[in-house]
Amino acid sequence: MNVHFNGDIAVIDERITLVKLLDNKQLTDKKGFAVAINENVISRNEWDKVILKENDRILVIKATQGG
Repeated sequence: MNVHFNGDIAVIDERITLVKLLDNKQLTDKKGFAVAINENVISRNEWDKVILKENDRILVIKATQGG
């Protein structure tokens, strides 16, 4: 199954959860970033409940310091 992950096509297993995808992408430190699917922000406590679908558009934004 194909999804869009930060603008790139990613081939993933069917019935994979968002949290599993993030683990597969080595985003194990779940602090300091936000995730949106199809332009809807997903609450962190829902990540393990969201099952991804074909052509979902996943955007991961990591907070950075600076100024």
